Amino acid sequence: MATIVGTGLNFTSIDPMKALYWSAVINGVVAVPIMAGMMMLASKKEVMGSFTSGLKTRWFGWGGVAVMGIAVLMMFWNLIYG
Repeated sequence: MATIVGTGLNFTSIDPMKALYWSAVINGVVAVPIMAGMMMLASKKEVMGSFTSGLKTRWFGWGGVAVMGIAVLMMFWNLIYG
């Protein structure tokens, strides 16, 4: 399916590099709430049972969510005021 869509995009006026750039931007923005949801689920005993995340994993996981969130906020700040 992706091959067919990619081949079809060759026959449009869409710049492939701009499409790649904007897909990465959208991916970065959408990743923040997904990461936060995964961190919340990974620390719940009723969801994960004996496989809940440890303290170090939670610190690094929430740290990653914070870094990604700050990056998204900085990107929007730059789009508005930059």
